[in-house]
Amino acid sequence: MRIALDVMGGDLGPQATVEGAYLYIKESHQDDHIVLVGDQSNIKAQLENIPNKYYKRFSIVHAPENIGMNESPTEALKKKKNSSMVVGLELHRSREVSAFVSAGNTGAQMAGSLLTLRRLPGVRRPAIGAFLPSEHGTVFLIDVGANVDSKPGDLLQFAIMGHIFVSEVYNAKRLKIGLLNIGEEEKKGNELTVAAHQLFKKNLNNFYGNVEGRDILKGTTDIVVCDGFTGNALLKMAESVMSVIVKGLKKNIGTNLFTNIGAFLVKPAFSELKRNYDYEEYGGVPLLG
Repeated sequence: MRIALDVMGGDLGPQATVEGAYLYIKESHQDDHIVLVGDQSNIKAQLENIPNKYYKRFSIVHAPENIGMNESPTEALKKKKNSSMVVGLELHRSREVSAFVSAGNTGAQMAGSLLTLRRLPGVRRPAIGAFLPSEHGTVFLIDVGANVDSKPGDLLQFAIMGHIFVSEVYNAKRLKIGLLNIGEEEKKGNELTVAAHQLFKKNLNNFYGNVEGRDILKGTTDIVVCDGFTGNALLKMAESVMSVIVKGLKKNIGTNLFTNIGAFLVKPAFSELKRNYDYEEYGGVPLLG
């Protein structure tokens, strides 16, 4: 598989992006090829540290411009035709690559995908999904920010797209779909969730029903559906949970001999727990639709 990677996007710059690509190639058992999209001279400088045996699995497509995080997506896409975002999406559109990955401006990637790749037939709005840790493995939350406002029919499409995606990733059957709400009762919620519940009930054989926020990390369902405003706020909150726990433990550990001994004894288990609930362990998020 050929994968295009936006080297210019992201908070940590080209060095971290190229290093990440190298780690993937090094650890991957597949014969994937990474197309690095960005400033050619910068990319070549980063590739100098990569062993020769992996070098052949990289190629470069020059794209000197970058769309910043604070730029207007639509304006930037119009003005910066040579940006790594635009060039990468064009590679995907022309089928020169099978996927395009970027850590850049989410709004620009959303707008650029709509303009360049278009929507799948029948899809009204694309959605972003994210895997979160749960008691039973992972749970897939969709939408987490592509759409601030959604209609009941949009949520139904999010559920269908999420089910197809998770089924393919995990080769799983009988996935349970939950609708995020403020209560389990069918009539609970606002106009959006009440109407969406009826659509889900009518059209989805594997609809579990309403789920509350506390059910997400419990893994009550495999997929949780919500509007992008709610999903994004929930995702950002989830990202902070582990860091708050770690800070709290560090604050209390070391206050006396007994807590020091206890910390030493549970360190292996805590390290595993931290790894399981660290959002950075779950990679990027797919734009579906």
